[in-house]
Amino acid sequence: MEKTFRLLFIGDVIGSVSCSAVQVLVPDLRRELRLDAVIVNGENSAPNGFGIIGDGMRTLLSVADFVTLGDHAFDQGESGTLLEQESRMIRPLNFVDKQPGRGWGLFEASGVRVGVINLLGKLFMRPDVTSAFEAADLAVNELKNAGAQLIIIDMQAEATSEKQAMGWYLAGKVTAVLGTHTHTPTADERILPGGTAYISDVGMTGGVDSIIGFNKSFLQVFLGGKRSELLLPAGEPIRLDAVLIEADPVNGQAIAIERVRRVK
Repeated sequence: MEKTFRLLFIGDVIGSVSCSAVQVLVPDLRRELRLDAVIVNGENSAPNGFGIIGDGMRTLLSVADFVTLGDHAFDQGESGTLLEQESRMIRPLNFVDKQPGRGWGLFEASGVRVGVINLLGKLFMRPDVTSAFEAADLAVNELKNAGAQLIIIDMQAEATSEKQAMGWYLAGKVTAVLGTHTHTPTADERILPGGTAYISDVGMTGGVDSIIGFNKSFLQVFLGGKRSELLLPAGEPIRLDAVLIEADPVNGQAIAIERVRRVK
């Protein structure tokens, strides 16, 4: 076997302080874990924790190779322009209506062409999405035709069952299916038959003392408070949740998946 490819996928980044934590932690992680590439989910990286703005995107891309988004992709007014201008950031592919940007992309690192696909689930999520499974078929074929050696799926969904179904649907067809969105890491990482790395949720990069990355006043939502007035990203210390994927770029198969956690 030739040299394996080592890729770190970082879970949903919550707010500006977490963007700064990524900027500080990733250079050391690159050295420590001997990384070839880093992908970050930045859909909650705006100062208020919803969507992404230019400053956050630039901060993340200063240390990462690629950024994915999710159901909050267009919560900020400038998101569409950013997606049109930056080829290293994608939004979910399977929105019903045509949206700015693309749902899949390609980048090169250490001489390896890596394809990335962003998908949204339908169960308990927003109604304006088509089948993630049909979208996945389309994007996988496009990326393979474009010469992708490895293909990473960011499957942003609420239901664990839908994410597991996607893992089995794409087993042996892609390098990894990585769940995002719930901000809580799961302990079910494994290599599926055919060499596809899988985890139901990578987790988040957000405040340790928080409720899914937001300050603890969030609990008032469950006591009748107004969500819009209560949700603000939590501050330091910041926990970075990620998974390390080791893959063979010759056959596109994952060899190992390992959870990674750091605190700043």
